[in-house]
Amino acid sequence: MIRLGYAGRVDTPHEPRWLDDDEQRTWLRTLAMIMRLMPALDAQLQRDAGLSNFEYQVLAGLSESEGRTMRISLLAKMAEGSLARVSQVLSRLEKRGWIRRMPDPEDGRYTLAVLTDDGFEVVRRAAPGHVETVRRYVFDPLTRAQVRQLAAISGRVLTAIDPDENCF
Repeated sequence: MIRLGYAGRVDTPHEPRWLDDDEQRTWLRTLAMIMRLMPALDAQLQRDAGLSNFEYQVLAGLSESEGRTMRISLLAKMAEGSLARVSQVLSRLEKRGWIRRMPDPEDGRYTLAVLTDDGFEVVRRAAPGHVETVRRYVFDPLTRAQVRQLAAISGRVLTAIDPDENCF
Protein backbone atom coordinates (compact mmCIF):
# COMPACT_ATOMS: atom_id res chain seq x y z
CA MET A 1 0.00 0.00 0.00
CA ILE A 2 1.31 3.42 -0.89
CA ARG A 3 0.88 5.82 1.98
CA LEU A 4 0.52 9.56 1.67
CA GLY A 5 2.53 9.81 4.87
CA TYR A 6 6.05 8.45 4.98
CA ALA A 7 7.63 8.15 8.44
CA GLY A 8 11.17 7.53 7.15
CA ARG A 9 11.26 10.62 5.01
CA VAL A 10 14.24 12.86 4.49
CA ASP A 11 13.28 16.50 4.23
CA THR A 12 14.71 18.06 1.11
CA PRO A 13 13.46 20.99 -0.97
CA HIS A 14 12.03 18.51 -3.49
CA GLU A 15 10.53 16.10 -0.98
CA PRO A 16 6.70 16.00 -0.84
CA ARG A 17 5.11 17.29 2.35
CA TRP A 18 4.10 13.81 3.55
CA LEU A 19 1.10 13.40 5.80
CA ASP A 20 1.81 12.63 9.43
CA ASP A 21 -0.09 9.80 11.14
CA ASP A 22 -2.97 12.03 12.32
CA GLU A 23 -3.33 13.61 8.89
CA GLN A 24 -3.21 10.21 7.19
CA ARG A 25 -5.90 8.82 9.50
CA THR A 26 -8.06 11.94 9.01
CA TRP A 27 -7.65 11.83 5.24
CA LEU A 28 -8.60 8.14 5.01
CA ARG A 29 -11.65 8.65 7.23
CA THR A 30 -12.74 11.70 5.21
CA LEU A 31 -12.31 9.83 1.96
CA ALA A 32 -14.23 6.81 3.29
CA MET A 33 -17.03 9.09 4.52
CA ILE A 34 -17.38 10.78 1.13
CA MET A 35 -17.12 7.52 -0.81
CA ARG A 36 -19.78 5.81 1.34
CA LEU A 37 -22.15 8.74 1.77
CA MET A 38 -22.86 9.32 -1.93
CA PRO A 39 -23.89 5.70 -2.67
CA ALA A 40 -26.04 5.69 0.48
CA LEU A 41 -27.86 8.84 -0.71
CA ASP A 42 -28.19 7.36 -4.21
CA ALA A 43 -29.62 4.10 -2.86
CA GLN A 44 -32.29 5.87 -0.80
CA LEU A 45 -33.34 8.14 -3.66
CA GLN A 46 -33.38 5.27 -6.18
CA ARG A 47 -35.46 3.11 -3.84
CA ASP A 48 -37.93 5.80 -2.79
CA ALA A 49 -38.12 8.12 -5.80
CA GLY A 50 -36.48 6.43 -8.79
CA LEU A 51 -33.85 9.22 -8.92
CA SER A 52 -30.11 9.37 -8.61
CA ASN A 53 -28.67 11.80 -6.08
CA PHE A 54 -27.37 13.91 -8.99
CA GLU A 55 -30.79 14.03 -10.65
CA TYR A 56 -32.30 15.05 -7.32
CA GLN A 57 -29.72 17.82 -6.86
CA VAL A 58 -30.54 19.18 -10.32
CA LEU A 59 -34.29 19.10 -9.68
CA ALA A 60 -33.93 20.51 -6.15
CA GLY A 61 -31.66 23.30 -7.40
CA LEU A 62 -34.28 24.28 -9.95
CA SER A 63 -37.06 24.06 -7.36
CA GLU A 64 -35.26 26.58 -5.17
CA SER A 65 -34.33 29.02 -7.93
CA GLU A 66 -36.37 32.07 -8.85
CA GLY A 67 -39.18 31.04 -11.18
CA ARG A 68 -37.90 27.44 -10.96
CA THR A 69 -35.57 28.47 -13.79
CA MET A 70 -31.80 28.56 -14.11
CA ARG A 71 -29.17 28.84 -16.82
CA ILE A 72 -27.84 25.38 -17.51
CA SER A 73 -24.26 26.57 -17.01
CA LEU A 74 -25.15 27.82 -13.51
CA LEU A 75 -27.10 24.66 -12.78
CA ALA A 76 -24.02 22.59 -13.65
CA LYS A 77 -21.92 24.64 -11.26
CA MET A 78 -24.52 24.39 -8.49
CA ALA A 79 -24.86 20.61 -8.95
CA GLU A 80 -21.07 20.15 -9.05
CA GLY A 81 -21.27 18.53 -12.48
CA SER A 82 -19.90 19.19 -15.92
CA LEU A 83 -22.05 20.89 -18.51
CA ALA A 84 -22.08 17.63 -20.51
CA ARG A 85 -23.26 15.59 -17.51
CA VAL A 86 -25.99 18.08 -16.65
CA SER A 87 -27.13 18.15 -20.28
CA GLN A 88 -27.44 14.35 -20.29
CA VAL A 89 -29.42 14.41 -17.05
CA LEU A 90 -31.64 17.20 -18.35
CA SER A 91 -32.38 15.14 -21.47
CA ARG A 92 -33.60 12.26 -19.29
CA LEU A 93 -35.62 14.59 -17.07
CA GLU A 94 -37.07 16.35 -20.10
CA LYS A 95 -38.26 13.00 -21.52
CA ARG A 96 -40.09 12.40 -18.24
CA GLY A 97 -41.73 15.82 -18.50
CA TRP A 98 -40.02 17.16 -15.38
CA ILE A 99 -38.06 19.97 -17.00
CA ARG A 100 -38.08 21.89 -20.24
CA ARG A 101 -35.37 23.89 -21.93
CA MET A 102 -35.68 27.25 -23.58
CA PRO A 103 -33.37 29.98 -24.85
CA ASP A 104 -32.48 32.65 -22.30
CA PRO A 105 -34.49 35.72 -23.35
CA GLU A 106 -31.82 37.99 -21.81
CA ASP A 107 -28.95 36.38 -23.70
CA GLY A 108 -29.65 33.90 -26.48
CA ARG A 109 -26.20 32.34 -26.08
CA TYR A 110 -27.50 30.61 -22.95
CA THR A 111 -30.14 27.95 -22.43
CA LEU A 112 -32.46 27.88 -19.44
CA ALA A 113 -33.72 24.81 -17.63
CA VAL A 114 -37.24 25.21 -16.28
CA LEU A 115 -38.75 22.88 -13.69
CA THR A 116 -42.27 21.86 -14.68
CA ASP A 117 -45.11 21.38 -12.21
CA ASP A 118 -44.69 17.61 -12.57
CA GLY A 119 -40.97 17.97 -11.83
CA PHE A 120 -41.71 20.10 -8.79
CA GLU A 121 -44.08 17.39 -7.54
CA VAL A 122 -41.29 14.81 -7.92
CA VAL A 123 -38.97 16.95 -5.76
CA ARG A 124 -41.73 17.60 -3.23
CA ARG A 125 -42.35 13.87 -2.83
CA ALA A 126 -38.65 12.91 -2.76
CA ALA A 127 -37.48 15.61 -0.34
CA PRO A 128 -38.75 14.15 2.98
CA GLY A 129 -36.98 10.81 2.54
CA HIS A 130 -33.84 12.48 1.26
CA VAL A 131 -33.62 14.95 4.13
CA GLU A 132 -34.24 12.16 6.63
CA THR A 133 -31.37 10.17 5.13
CA VAL A 134 -29.06 13.20 5.22
CA ARG A 135 -30.09 13.87 8.81
CA ARG A 136 -29.52 10.22 9.86
CA TYR A 137 -26.08 9.89 8.25
CA VAL A 138 -24.66 13.39 8.66
CA PHE A 139 -26.38 15.43 11.36
CA ASP A 140 -27.79 13.00 13.93
CA PRO A 141 -24.33 11.61 14.84
CA LEU A 142 -22.98 15.15 15.47
CA THR A 143 -23.43 17.70 18.22
CA ARG A 144 -24.47 21.25 17.30
CA ALA A 145 -20.87 22.37 17.83
CA GLN A 146 -19.63 19.61 15.50
CA VAL A 147 -22.16 20.69 12.84
CA ARG A 148 -20.73 24.22 13.00
CA GLN A 149 -17.20 22.80 12.84
CA LEU A 150 -18.08 20.65 9.84
CA ALA A 151 -19.49 23.70 8.05
CA ALA A 152 -16.38 25.72 8.82
CA ILE A 153 -14.03 22.91 7.79
CA SER A 154 -15.94 22.23 4.57
CA GLY A 155 -15.91 25.93 3.72
CA ARG A 156 -12.16 26.17 4.23
CA VAL A 157 -11.48 23.09 2.10
CA LEU A 158 -13.75 24.37 -0.67
CA THR A 159 -12.04 27.77 -0.55
CA ALA A 160 -8.63 26.09 -0.79
CA ILE A 161 -9.84 24.27 -3.91
CA ASP A 162 -11.32 27.40 -5.50
CA PRO A 163 -10.58 30.69 -3.71
CA ASP A 164 -12.75 32.63 -6.17
CA GLU A 165 -15.82 30.48 -5.60
CA ASN A 166 -18.44 31.85 -3.24
CA CYS A 167 -19.29 28.78 -1.17
CA PHE A 168 -22.79 28.86 0.21
